[in-house]
Amino acid sequence: MTTDRLSTTATLPISYLFVPGNRPERFAKAVEVNPDAIILDLEDAVHPNSKAAARAAIWAWQESTPTTRCQRYIRLNSVSSTLFRQDQTWLSDMRYPERCAGIFLPKAECPKTLSEVVERLLAWNPSLQIVAIIETAKGLQQVEAIAAIPGLARLAFGSLDFSLDINCSQIPEAFLFARNRIVLASRTAELPAPIDGVTPAISDMTVVAQESHYARSLGFGAKLCIHPAQLTTVQRAFLPDARQLAWADRVLTAVAGGSHAVQVDGEMVDLPLIEHAQRLRAVASQYAIPAKADAC
Repeated sequence: MTTDRLSTTATLPISYLFVPGNRPERFAKAVEVNPDAIILDLEDAVHPNSKAAARAAIWAWQESTPTTRCQRYIRLNSVSSTLFRQDQTWLSDMRYPERCAGIFLPKAECPKTLSEVVERLLAWNPSLQIVAIIETAKGLQQVEAIAAIPGLARLAFGSLDFSLDINCSQIPEAFLFARNRIVLASRTAELPAPIDGVTPAISDMTVVAQESHYARSLGFGAKLCIHPAQLTTVQRAFLPDARQLAWADRVLTAVAGGSHAVQVDGEMVDLPLIEHAQRLRAVASQYAIPAKADAC
């Protein structure tokens, strides 16, 4: 029997905020700006000469900080690198593995290797949420097999590295095939909706909002962030707004008598839209979104 791994979708983070592992003065500040999760980074945000210092800083903070108001993840170095082997040794010696909610595995490409890594990580902490980042052409070609790895919790799209790998422009059209395939692979493997890549803009929230809404429209359920200013915009984009919830309420009111085919707002509503309305309401309940009766 296949286990449905979609059951934990609603409790997963929407906004993930990267924090360089060698900047310990930012760890607590990152928590205070209320992301759904922070990612203590050992990979791209840390210069090779600073990897050891980053590990030491994360270790010390994990030791001294039993709880945080958001989940905390660690992004390790690429599985194929010598740095990853150092990361594994460091992680296996870390006390309090339960303080780490999850691990991000960058440059995910080889299903067999990843499967072995996931197995070892879960032996260290059975409750880990392990996220594989698809950010190369090789990774995209193997995305269905990667998504099916037992114990994997979610997929993410590393759009900036992907554009570098295939030498494409960082525009929606260039990423559409990759995004679609990651979404479909997640659904086929019964994983939660995947995590979209970062938006480099940190001062123009219009761009952040546009890219977040676009990713949501394709089936993504969360987004990686690189600056605290992006968090609120991202969280709003991936949650139903007042207008959507008001529509859902009108639909559910219209079908309360048991019909599966009614008119709402001059449009025909049947079972798929009814179930969509139910899903919007369920998400609102999970994330405690207040109802606004005056929305139209």
